[in-house]
Amino acid sequence: MKRWKELPVVSSSLVAVNILVYILCMFMGNDLYRMGNLNAVDVLVNGEYGRVLWAMFLHSGVPHIFNNMLILFFMGAMIEKEIGHVWFALLYFLSGIGGNLVSLYVKAGSYDMSGSVGASGAVFGLDGVLLAMVLLFGRKMANVTPVRVIAMILLSLYNGFSGENIDNAAHVGGLLVGFAGGCAVCMLQRVRRGRRQ
Repeated sequence: MKRWKELPVVSSSLVAVNILVYILCMFMGNDLYRMGNLNAVDVLVNGEYGRVLWAMFLHSGVPHIFNNMLILFFMGAMIEKEIGHVWFALLYFLSGIGGNLVSLYVKAGSYDMSGSVGASGAVFGLDGVLLAMVLLFGRKMANVTPVRVIAMILLSLYNGFSGENIDNAAHVGGLLVGFAGGCAVCMLQRVRRGRRQ
């Protein structure tokens, strides 16, 4: 049972599902992108709220999915081992959905009719969770320090803001939601450990 808890079941499954969806997109052309991309008109006007979730599983190209899945697999496995499968899954999806909601808010406010796709909001959420963990978790993780995590976040944000056609609102939103959720989980786990002692 203990070995099962240490396996990155959720993060590995998410990577597999994202890759399968990307392969499907290659065979179906633009159909899945049209049905699932995140855009203000379809979500806010037409009421297609599922796009807030579906867009997290769509990627625009090989570099896009490769970068997201690489981070999801390695960082996700580390976080999942520390906080458990259920908390990890909850924080991942909260971050992705929260990032997409922030993106919609910005799109609507700026009359941006473009669509966006990708798990980047959720992946940035993992950055936020990791930052919360190194600040509040109460036990050290090998080779993970606040300075390193902050440097990684700043570099990721810089790459996003210096690039083109990147939904930075989803990145920032996911990061903030992940950090807030990570803080809540860390505090809950510290309270539980205190009660056991």
